Amino acid sequence: MASDRGPPAGDPTLRRRIEPWEFEFSFDPRKFCKEACLLYEIQWGNSRDVWRHSGKNTTKHVERNFIEKIASERYFCPSISCSIFWYLSWSPCWECSKAIREFLNQHPNVTLVIYVARLYQHMDPQNRQGLKDLFHSGVTIQVMRAPEYDHCWRNFVNYPCGKEAHWPRYPPLCINLYALELYCIISGLPPCLQISRRYQNQLIEFRLILQNCHYQMIPPYILLATGMIQLPVTWR
Repeated sequence: MASDRGPPAGDPTLRRRIEPWEFEFSFDPRKFCKEACLLYEIQWGNSRDVWRHSGKNTTKHVERNFIEKIASERYFCPSISCSIFWYLSWSPCWECSKAIREFLNQHPNVTLVIYVARLYQHMDPQNRQGLKDLFHSGVTIQVMRAPEYDHCWRNFVNYPCGKEAHWPRYPPLCINLYALELYCIISGLPPCLQISRRYQNQLIEFRLILQNCHYQMIPPYILLATGMIQLPVTWR
């Protein structure tokens, strides 16, 4: 019998899905959300089976909760290759980045791909270095774009019946701005994105502050994708 609330009643992931409002509240890149949310997938060896679940902050950040949980699970076998995909509402802080690297160093058969909706306190030098170290240790880190939002909506959200293709569409501007700043972090460039919050409606305002080094070292297509600047620029 078909469910009247989205995924079929026989879907084994149904009880682990989050509600649409929760997904939109947590992963809207235009808004400030205190609570961190993690949606994750685990795939073992050559198996096509994917195990999905979600997590939130407790007294510890959600990344640490995941690491402690998976390391204690009976099904976790360090000798078997394991692919993990994270969809995070916030990028890891420097302490979580360090914990992730330590976990991966202890489990070389584990690969990790991280998609983030926002950058957590990205002006903090320690947080920037933490993300840079993660990237250079082999972790793939990217900003969530339309395909990732669509994937999460279909596989992690208890979407209403007939709304499987109606995941929330977010303006590409804020996504491209976060992607630009993440590029700066990984490349060791100074911050170019300032973010301020409107306390009345929790919306985030973005402002680009580019230096000469940004124009010299960032590919033009990344800068142009923000829609906030025009090239070429002549420096005097």
